[in-house]
Amino acid sequence: MNILGKAQATYDAIVIGSGISGGWAAKELCGKGLKTLVLERGGMVKHIQDYPTAMKAPWEFPYRGALPQKTATANPIVSRCYAFDDTTEHFFVKDQEHPYIQEKPFDWIRGYQVGGKSLLWARQTQRWSDYEFDAPARDGFAVDWPIRYRDLAPWYSYVEKFTGISGTRDNIPNLPDSEVLPAFEMNALEKHIKTKVKEHFPERHVIIGRCAHLTQPQEIHVKQGRGQCMARHLCHRGCPFGAYFSSNSSTIPWAQATGNLTLMTDQVVHSILYDEHKGKAIGVRTVNRHTKEIQEYYAKIIFVNASALNTNLILLNSTSSRFPEGLGNDNELLGRYIAFHNYRGNISASFEGLSDSYYYGRRPTSIFMPSFRNVFKQETDFLRGYMVAFNASRAGWPRSSDGLGATFKDQLTAAGPWQVFMMMQGETVPQYENHVRLSQDQQDPWGIPQLITSVDYTDNDVRLMHDFLEQGTAMLEKSGCHSISQLDRHDAPGLDIHEMGGVRMGHDPKTSLLNKWNQLHHCKNVFVTDGACMTSTGNQNPSLTYMALTARAADYAAKALSKGEI
Repeated sequence: MNILGKAQATYDAIVIGSGISGGWAAKELCGKGLKTLVLERGGMVKHIQDYPTAMKAPWEFPYRGALPQKTATANPIVSRCYAFDDTTEHFFVKDQEHPYIQEKPFDWIRGYQVGGKSLLWARQTQRWSDYEFDAPARDGFAVDWPIRYRDLAPWYSYVEKFTGISGTRDNIPNLPDSEVLPAFEMNALEKHIKTKVKEHFPERHVIIGRCAHLTQPQEIHVKQGRGQCMARHLCHRGCPFGAYFSSNSSTIPWAQATGNLTLMTDQVVHSILYDEHKGKAIGVRTVNRHTKEIQEYYAKIIFVNASALNTNLILLNSTSSRFPEGLGNDNELLGRYIAFHNYRGNISASFEGLSDSYYYGRRPTSIFMPSFRNVFKQETDFLRGYMVAFNASRAGWPRSSDGLGATFKDQLTAAGPWQVFMMMQGETVPQYENHVRLSQDQQDPWGIPQLITSVDYTDNDVRLMHDFLEQGTAMLEKSGCHSISQLDRHDAPGLDIHEMGGVRMGHDPKTSLLNKWNQLHHCKNVFVTDGACMTSTGNQNPSLTYMALTARAADYAAKALSKGEI
């Protein structure tokens, strides 16, 4: 322990994790002149050079990108993730690499490397509105958010301009407009469905998905070394153009350019060190991923951005005489109220017509419908609502056909009929019973207690899903679709990869862990700005909100540090 001298291991700030929120914390803190250490438990992934499959053609993979049966059998959890295949498996944590205990089924999808899951995310970016921030107080669940849209609006704009968001400005009350680049285009059937939904359901909005892709790079993006999206939709392999936002192509290099960043890989964070006399955290204890060597690093402020469940794990394992149940956990709510997004409902359909229409490229975003349930008032037998995402496409070419010459060629190049796929992204209401905790008798390979997950759906989630299936079917019927099929996927929580909570924000230290600046109430120099901080989930994709919260908290932390307040 303490192989380095303490002076060599001391920084102004430590950031735990290099994913979407950790990368933003590093960028902001380094940009404000703080010598910042980023600790990443995985290995190095350098932009472009460490994307080994990014430019490979399908025939360069043994099974054209499909998973070998041996890999799928050995990894039943991560294999359920839509993005896990033979072209991307090197960016995912395999089932046996970091064990955890499922008290109830929970598919914990993880990416341990520099950039984390920012290399793998679906890149959908929507702002919250006050209809989300007001929801717990209005509908009587969780606790009141200590912030409102006005607090985050300028920070949304700040991160959107740097990140690069394509989309449209839609003037929707419960989906505030973003700072946008030109949008991708809807295809003919999607435009048709939009027209029919507006005709039959005028209060529902159909928009192109806002996504973190550079359709028209601006000067700030060129300075980052990023280029225009080529609409290949091979994003999960890593983008050699830097066209979609990731820590690897954007925030980490930007932080490195300041000269204030130290990035250490293969450092599994064991716990945060708390000084009883100073009444604050003083550093972080790590275990080397390969050698199991223990090291301590020190800093004045600490940002915990390890991803929601790992952030809970680290804080729960950060015990001391002052905090025997985990850092800041005076109210024993640390690890409680874990929530997620409900993806269980799917709908598919066919459409006859528009046979002379096709589309160009592989657009990296879907069509979205902001929530239209319980937005302005409670109107159903379930709380909250859901976003709808859908896309339309022409069925693929026939794999085999009879014939020769021109007839055979025509058959191979003829696109099939239109198909529609529709899915939900539902808000779940945080429950005290949904929690994570540490095992008392089982450890991971680094001597850290394994995490126990105990998270499940409620009757409210099931009623919400059935409403989506009913309303989605009605909209497709009105659009002239046929052969409509509904599916309850029965996915376990976690497969949505939007787990949130456990270290929630709030006004009162008796009922929350973090204040309005994302500081631990009882340890002011520790900040949590990843999904763990969320008081409720909304129905929007969460990553944009994590980025905005992180930039806001880092600005506050740097100013408070300079004033000697923390």
